[in-house]
Amino acid sequence: MDTKKGLPMEIIRIVGIGLIALIIIILLKQYKPEFAIYISLLTGALILLLLTDQLSGIVDLIQSIAGKANINSQFLSLLIKITGIAFLSEFAVSICRDSGEGAIATKIELGSKIIIISMSIPIISSLLEIILQVLP
Repeated sequence: MDTKKGLPMEIIRIVGIGLIALIIIILLKQYKPEFAIYISLLTGALILLLLTDQLSGIVDLIQSIAGKANINSQFLSLLIKITGIAFLSEFAVSICRDSGEGAIATKIELGSKIIIISMSIPIISSLLEIILQVLP
Protein backbone atom coordinates (compact mmCIF):
# COMPACT_ATOMS: atom_id res chain seq x y z
CA MET A 1 0.00 0.00 0.00
CA ASP A 2 1.48 3.31 -1.08
CA THR A 3 1.22 6.18 1.35
CA LYS A 4 1.53 9.89 0.99
CA LYS A 5 1.79 11.79 4.26
CA GLY A 6 0.22 8.84 6.07
CA LEU A 7 -2.82 8.51 3.79
CA PRO A 8 -3.32 5.45 1.62
CA MET A 9 -3.08 6.36 -2.06
CA GLU A 10 -6.38 4.59 -2.71
CA ILE A 11 -8.36 7.15 -0.73
CA ILE A 12 -6.63 9.98 -2.57
CA ARG A 13 -7.61 8.38 -5.88
CA ILE A 14 -11.18 7.79 -4.75
CA VAL A 15 -11.63 11.33 -3.46
CA GLY A 16 -10.02 12.73 -6.60
CA ILE A 17 -12.28 10.71 -8.88
CA GLY A 18 -15.31 11.70 -6.82
CA LEU A 19 -14.49 15.40 -6.91
CA ILE A 20 -13.77 15.36 -10.64
CA ALA A 21 -17.07 13.57 -11.24
CA LEU A 22 -18.85 16.11 -9.05
CA ILE A 23 -17.47 18.99 -11.09
CA ILE A 24 -18.46 17.27 -14.34
CA ILE A 25 -21.95 16.58 -13.00
CA ILE A 26 -22.41 20.19 -11.89
CA LEU A 27 -21.35 21.42 -15.33
CA LEU A 28 -23.51 18.83 -17.15
CA LYS A 29 -26.62 19.65 -15.14
CA GLN A 30 -26.60 23.13 -16.66
CA TYR A 31 -26.70 21.89 -20.23
CA LYS A 32 -27.61 18.19 -20.31
CA PRO A 33 -29.02 17.15 -16.91
CA GLU A 34 -30.05 13.73 -18.22
CA PHE A 35 -26.36 12.77 -18.63
CA ALA A 36 -25.46 13.53 -15.00
CA ILE A 37 -26.79 10.15 -13.84
CA TYR A 38 -24.49 8.37 -16.30
CA ILE A 39 -21.45 10.13 -14.87
CA SER A 40 -22.60 9.22 -11.37
CA LEU A 41 -23.03 5.55 -12.30
CA LEU A 42 -19.70 5.45 -14.11
CA THR A 43 -17.96 7.05 -11.15
CA GLY A 44 -19.48 4.56 -8.72
CA ALA A 45 -18.43 1.64 -10.91
CA LEU A 46 -14.90 3.02 -11.26
CA ILE A 47 -14.57 3.44 -7.49
CA LEU A 48 -15.83 -0.11 -6.93
CA LEU A 49 -13.23 -1.37 -9.41
CA LEU A 50 -10.50 0.46 -7.52
CA LEU A 51 -11.60 -1.30 -4.34
CA THR A 52 -11.65 -4.86 -5.67
CA ASP A 53 -8.16 -5.64 -4.35
CA GLN A 54 -9.06 -4.46 -0.86
CA LEU A 55 -12.36 -6.34 -0.94
CA SER A 56 -10.73 -9.59 -2.05
CA GLY A 57 -8.10 -9.15 0.67
CA ILE A 58 -10.81 -8.72 3.28
CA VAL A 59 -12.67 -11.80 2.06
CA ASP A 60 -9.43 -13.85 2.10
CA LEU A 61 -8.68 -12.70 5.65
CA ILE A 62 -12.18 -13.56 6.84
CA GLN A 63 -11.95 -16.99 5.21
CA SER A 64 -8.57 -17.59 6.85
CA ILE A 65 -9.86 -16.62 10.29
CA ALA A 66 -13.00 -18.70 9.78
CA GLY A 67 -10.88 -21.71 8.82
CA LYS A 68 -8.81 -21.36 11.99
CA ALA A 69 -11.92 -20.89 14.12
CA ASN A 70 -13.59 -23.89 12.45
CA ILE A 71 -16.61 -21.85 11.32
CA ASN A 72 -18.97 -23.43 8.80
CA SER A 73 -17.91 -22.21 5.33
CA GLN A 74 -21.54 -22.16 4.23
CA PHE A 75 -22.34 -19.56 6.90
CA LEU A 76 -19.28 -17.54 5.95
CA SER A 77 -20.36 -17.55 2.32
CA LEU A 78 -23.81 -16.35 3.36
CA LEU A 79 -22.36 -13.53 5.44
CA ILE A 80 -20.19 -12.36 2.54
CA LYS A 81 -23.18 -12.45 0.17
CA ILE A 82 -25.34 -10.55 2.66
CA THR A 83 -22.64 -7.90 3.03
CA GLY A 84 -22.39 -7.62 -0.75
CA ILE A 85 -26.15 -7.18 -1.03
CA ALA A 86 -26.04 -4.45 1.61
CA PHE A 87 -23.26 -2.57 -0.21
CA LEU A 88 -24.85 -2.89 -3.65
CA SER A 89 -28.28 -1.87 -2.45
CA GLU A 90 -26.81 1.15 -0.64
CA PHE A 91 -25.06 2.12 -3.89
CA ALA A 92 -28.32 1.81 -5.85
CA VAL A 93 -30.29 3.70 -3.19
CA SER A 94 -27.77 6.55 -3.27
CA ILE A 95 -27.99 6.76 -7.06
CA CYS A 96 -31.79 6.82 -6.90
CA ARG A 97 -31.83 9.52 -4.23
CA ASP A 98 -29.27 11.59 -6.15
CA SER A 99 -31.58 11.35 -9.16
CA GLY A 100 -34.54 12.54 -7.11
CA GLU A 101 -36.24 9.13 -7.07
CA GLY A 102 -36.76 8.66 -3.34
CA ALA A 103 -39.72 6.30 -3.84
CA ILE A 104 -37.65 3.85 -5.87
CA ALA A 105 -34.83 4.14 -3.34
CA THR A 106 -37.22 3.17 -0.56
CA LYS A 107 -38.43 0.14 -2.52
CA ILE A 108 -34.84 -0.99 -3.15
CA GLU A 109 -34.10 -0.64 0.57
CA LEU A 110 -37.18 -2.68 1.49
CA GLY A 111 -36.41 -5.38 -1.07
CA SER A 112 -32.80 -5.71 0.00
CA LYS A 113 -33.78 -5.92 3.67
CA ILE A 114 -36.26 -8.70 2.93
CA ILE A 115 -33.64 -10.59 0.90
CA ILE A 116 -31.07 -10.16 3.69
CA ILE A 117 -33.51 -11.44 6.31
CA SER A 118 -34.47 -14.44 4.18
CA MET A 119 -30.81 -15.27 3.55
CA SER A 120 -30.10 -14.97 7.30
CA ILE A 121 -32.64 -17.63 8.31
CA PRO A 122 -30.15 -20.57 8.22
CA ILE A 123 -27.73 -18.66 10.45
CA ILE A 124 -30.46 -17.58 12.85
CA SER A 125 -31.91 -21.10 13.11
CA SER A 126 -28.44 -22.54 13.71
CA LEU A 127 -27.84 -20.02 16.49
CA LEU A 128 -31.19 -20.87 18.06
CA GLU A 129 -30.33 -24.60 17.95
CA ILE A 130 -27.03 -23.91 19.69
CA ILE A 131 -28.79 -21.81 22.34
CA LEU A 132 -31.37 -24.55 22.92
CA GLN A 133 -28.59 -27.13 23.32
CA VAL A 134 -26.83 -24.99 25.93
CA LEU A 135 -29.97 -24.28 27.93
CA PRO A 136 -31.18 -27.03 30.29
